[in-house]
Amino acid sequence: MITVQQLEVRAGARLLMENVSFRVAAGDKVGLVGRNGAGKTTMTKILAGEALPAAGEVHRSGEIGYLPQDPAIGDPEVLARNRILSARGLDEVFTAMRQAEVDMASDDPKVRDRAMRRYTRADAELHAGGGYAAESEAATIAASLGIEERILAQPLKTLSGGQRRRVELARILFSGAETLLLDEPTNHLDADSIVWLRGFLQQHRGGLIVISHDNDLLEATINKVLHLDANRATIDVYNMGWKAYLTQRETDERRRKRERANAESKAKMLTDQANRMRAKASKATAAQSMLKRAEKMVSGLDAERAQDKVARIKFPAPAPCGKTPLMAEGLSKSYGSLEVFTDVDLAIDKGSRVVILGLNGAGKTTMMRILAGVDKADTGTIIPGHGLKIGYYAQEHETLDGSRTVLQNMQSAAPQLTDTDARSVLGSFLFSGDDAHKPASVLSGGEKTRLALASLVVSSANVLLLDEPTNNLDPASREEVLAAIRTYEGAIILITHDEGAVRALEPDRVLLLPDGDEDLWNDEYADLVSLA
Repeated sequence: MITVQQLEVRAGARLLMENVSFRVAAGDKVGLVGRNGAGKTTMTKILAGEALPAAGEVHRSGEIGYLPQDPAIGDPEVLARNRILSARGLDEVFTAMRQAEVDMASDDPKVRDRAMRRYTRADAELHAGGGYAAESEAATIAASLGIEERILAQPLKTLSGGQRRRVELARILFSGAETLLLDEPTNHLDADSIVWLRGFLQQHRGGLIVISHDNDLLEATINKVLHLDANRATIDVYNMGWKAYLTQRETDERRRKRERANAESKAKMLTDQANRMRAKASKATAAQSMLKRAEKMVSGLDAERAQDKVARIKFPAPAPCGKTPLMAEGLSKSYGSLEVFTDVDLAIDKGSRVVILGLNGAGKTTMMRILAGVDKADTGTIIPGHGLKIGYYAQEHETLDGSRTVLQNMQSAAPQLTDTDARSVLGSFLFSGDDAHKPASVLSGGEKTRLALASLVVSSANVLLLDEPTNNLDPASREEVLAAIRTYEGAIILITHDEGAVRALEPDRVLLLPDGDEDLWNDEYADLVSLA
């Protein structure tokens, strides 16, 4: 499966962990946990063979299925169904069979004969790969993850970010890989799909390493925990389930605190005695020996767990604007013959708080991109009001330029900032020193979230468009975002599966897609949030 020996991991010059060794065997279901920026995503890339460690070795056996936070979608022209089937090489087989069927109807006997031979070969390959049962298995996995039949027939380029990510997750689960590396697999899944995924991972007989902020998923699936301790640059291995780990970690921390307190007390006594003895020349050597002993007594202990740093997030004071800074009339959007939504009207008044709800694929992200001016509607008009300033947080972080550094992205978002001011804001979002010069493309999902949020903070926007702003965040960082939402004085349009985010927003209205119906918010809509 996977064996790690004496691994050293760095992000640029910064040491993330060193001297790390562990093994993931068949039946090991591991939760890889740690604060945002601790190196979880970097570690999974190394385990998957997509990045190299600074030192040490990783040995792999058997097939590995890796779902990164920002998966590459492959050829955008490929149908979603074929993307999933490609995990076992069956996409080309089915394509060959369909083409052979067409050619077998030819009037030319030579063409028919060649087509029959191609069909026979393709049929043999199909049965070797599991036959039509494999195609049915792929369809079942897709449906269980909320991927409808109509979506399977669409090219990847027509899908939303959430739909593409679910297609990639379906492809990994269909692959039959012995070891699964899943980085935040519940992102963009509705409640029913998350329940199904838990069951699938419980039944998986191979190895599993999962990064997730979903406590219910971790509690239901894992039997081992790897905790990345960013303060000590190491990994603690807990051979136990999630609840037991949480209890044990607190027990370990209390033990460390007691041991350090006792050692520091004894060391102080020795130091005080040595300081009294140093005044006498005859006892200077003994005093020096006691000081060294006191120093050694403390240095050999594990440090107490330092309080994890959390980005301090406060959305900007909104720039002055008119009564209705943003309006939309008659918006519609289609991809080919697929109609996403039609004839949607929306008026966003100063300080409005609106939630967009709809099932996966209903066009929520598409609507947000149109309101942000990233995409254009097929019909209809966006009407900017007096003083409109939009701040857009995109769930796939496409507002960030991966080829530019963290600092350059910040300066693009707020050209008025001096270099010093930009670095100051980045520092409050935990990007310090050399972190400012890292390309955005190498950031983890949590780090990209922090950078995108930092760009909003300096925007002076009076209408915030927030598409899943709490994805990829640890609990402490999520609470910071929720607090920022609660206190922001401008207008907010929110897409989320996070019920806590909706409670923080206290919405006054809801826009239901794909129908485009608008209604006053009431608590009955809260039941739809996790399903939408």
